Amino acid sequence: MPLEIVRHDITKMNVDAIVNAANPQLKMGGGVCGAIFKAAGSQKLQQACEQIGQCPVGQAVITEGFQLPAKYILHTPGPIWEGGSYQEAELLKNSYKNSLELAKRYQCESIAFPLISTGIYGYPKEEALQIAVSTISQFLMGSDMQVYLVVFDKKSFGVSQKLFASINEYIDEHYVEETEILFNRRFGEIEDLKIFNEAEPIMNQSLIDVINDLDESFSVRLLRFIDEKGMTDVETYKRANIDRRLFSKIRNEVGYTPKKKTVLAFAIALKLDVEETNELLSAAGYTLSRSSKFDVIIEYFIKERSYNIHEINEVLFSFDQPLMGA
Repeated sequence: MPLEIVRHDITKMNVDAIVNAANPQLKMGGGVCGAIFKAAGSQKLQQACEQIGQCPVGQAVITEGFQLPAKYILHTPGPIWEGGSYQEAELLKNSYKNSLELAKRYQCESIAFPLISTGIYGYPKEEALQIAVSTISQFLMGSDMQVYLVVFDKKSFGVSQKLFASINEYIDEHYVEETEILFNRRFGEIEDLKIFNEAEPIMNQSLIDVINDLDESFSVRLLRFIDEKGMTDVETYKRANIDRRLFSKIRNEVGYTPKKKTVLAFAIALKLDVEETNELLSAAGYTLSRSSKFDVIIEYFIKERSYNIHEINEVLFSFDQPLMGA
């Protein structure tokens, strides 16, 4: 998927470029900066930085990756948080934007970012995450690049506590353990579980409807939805966080069946309601299930008519679920 959140050590990312949350003097610091210097080879990297001199906050410069798996290191000083009244948001946005543009000039196909300024610079994690995701996703609407947001642990990751609590409550109300479903099936109590009317709508379809569904491939159903929603192919796969090559494969190979998370990514991109989402899923042989936390979370966002796939992926990451896209 073009934008992916991963829990990893950024110095071990096998990408064309990694981003160093630098200081304006381009000196070896602590945190992510210190880890990158050590992994790359402190002496050689410092020499390369000294040849550049300095870098203003929000700008970006590039050096060799030296001992890192990455070919390049992009150095960008993020802003120090001073309450939000000193253009911190604009400066942080520029750090991401200028790093991406610099990587593009050097023909990088993949890049890994830390969450800039959220360490000793004190930028609030939730706000910093939103700036990172919105800036990167805007860039990806016009460019093809694999971008990773790398977090070392969940403490460094900020999702709205209000949203997190709301989804937790929705999961508590709607999620059903697989063992509970099996128990009720065994003892003939399915009629008492209303979830099956929504989670498995295919059970309520006539035989003719089922056969008609099978006659229309996923590819055909997807393209029909794209036309009905008045969207272009490019707009659709970009909003779905889907790689262009995968979309081409789905479009051209009529019998190809993508993963369920990919189908749901298209549903989000097309702003489908629950009924339409299940229609698209059924064409690929899937359905929404109340025994899957992943599905329940997606259903929450669909019912809230909240279709920002990157925001949804932030929540999925927080709940240790797979991310949408491919």
